[in-house]
Amino acid sequence: MVAAAFATFAISSALMHAYAVFLVAFLEEFRWSRAETSLAYAISQLVSGVSSPLVGVAVDRLGPRRLILLGGIFLAVGLLGSAYATALWHVVILYGLVMTLGANCLGLVVFVPLLSQRFVRRRGLAMSIVQSANGFGRAASAPLAQLLISSIGWRRAYLTQAALMAVVALPLAGFFRSAGPNSGPAAATPASPPDAGASTPTPARTPGWTLGEAMRTSHFWLLFSVYLCTGLGSFLVALHQLAFAVDVGFEKLYAASVLGVGSFLSIAGTILTGTISDHIGREPAAILAYGVSIVGVGFALFISSPRHGWLLWLHACGFGLTWGARGPAITAKTADLFPGGNLGAILGVITIGTGIGSAVGSWAAGFIFDVSGSYRLAFVLSIVAYLGGCAAFWALRRLPRRVPGQ
Repeated sequence: MVAAAFATFAISSALMHAYAVFLVAFLEEFRWSRAETSLAYAISQLVSGVSSPLVGVAVDRLGPRRLILLGGIFLAVGLLGSAYATALWHVVILYGLVMTLGANCLGLVVFVPLLSQRFVRRRGLAMSIVQSANGFGRAASAPLAQLLISSIGWRRAYLTQAALMAVVALPLAGFFRSAGPNSGPAAATPASPPDAGASTPTPARTPGWTLGEAMRTSHFWLLFSVYLCTGLGSFLVALHQLAFAVDVGFEKLYAASVLGVGSFLSIAGTILTGTISDHIGREPAAILAYGVSIVGVGFALFISSPRHGWLLWLHACGFGLTWGARGPAITAKTADLFPGGNLGAILGVITIGTGIGSAVGSWAAGFIFDVSGSYRLAFVLSIVAYLGGCAAFWALRRLPRRVPGQ
C-alpha cells in the first residue's frame, strides 16, 4: 500500500512540478511577464487548497481507487489540452484548474487517512515515505522536462506526458482495489501512544473528531497557519528557481540538473524527518527542517553570477533536502491531534492554508521580479514565512481539549 501510494503521488507530483520548466519556455515564446506566467501556478495552488476539503470528504466516503482513476483522467486531459495552448487563459484553465483537480485526487489528502488508519506507532515513517514521493517527482521533473523540451519542443513534451498519464491511470487505480472508504484497522485511536519521546500521544478509545469539533480548537487554526506559512515560504522560491538561475547566467539544462539533484535529496530528508518525528516529537523534527530550508534560501541571496556555481549547489541541496520534509511531521501531527473517520475532511480544510500560501508565494515572487528586477526580496520573505511556521508549529505541543457540550 505504501509503495503504491508512493508511485501514484510521485507521478502526479512530477507532472505538476514540471511547470517550473515550462515557465521558462513560456517566457521565451509568449513574452509574458513573470507575474503573468506565474498566474496559472498560483491559481493551481489556490484551487488545490480550496478543492482539498471536497477531495477529503470524497475519499472518506468513496475510497481512494475511484478518486485516483478520476484524477488520472483529469491529468491526461489537461496535459493534452496544454499542448495546444496559445493564450494565457488556456494555461490557467488547463493547468490551474483541470490538472490541479486531477493531481489533488492523486495526492496526500487521499493517502493520509488511509495510512493513518493502518499505521500508529510508525505513522511518521509511513507518511514520510509517501511524502518523499513529492521530492522524487520534483527532482525528476526538472531535468527530464527540460530534456524533452530541448529535444522535441514544449508542445510535444506535453503530448508525451499526456500519453504517459493515460497509460498508467488504470494500473495505479488498480493498486487500491481493496482499499475502500475508511478501510484498514479501525479508525479508532491507538491503544498505546507513539514511541517514548514523541510529544503527541493520543488517548486510547477517544471518539473520532468531527470537522466542526476540530475547527473550534486553537490547534486547528495553528495547523492552518503552519500550512499557510510553509506554502508561502516554499513557493516564494520553488517556482522561480530555474528562472532565477537562468537570469543569473547559468545554462538551462545545467541549472535544471543541479536543482534536480538537490531535489532528490528531499527523499532522504523527508523520510529522515518523518522517522525522527516518531521518536523526538513532531515539533523538533519540523523545526529542524525549517532551519535547513532557511539556510538553503540564504545561500541564494549571495548568487550573482555563473561564477557562484558552488553557491547554487549549496542552495539547491539545502532547499532541496528539506523540500516536503516538514510534510510528514505536519500531516502526522494532524492525525495525532484529530484522529477518526473524518480525518480526510479535517486535513482537506486545513490544506486550504497550503493552497493560499503557495498561490500567494508563487505569484508574489513573479510580481516582485517584475517590479524590482530581482528575486532577492522574495527570498527574504521566504525566510520570514518559514520563521512564522516554526513559531506556529511549536505552539502545537499540547493536545487539544474537547469543550463539554460541543
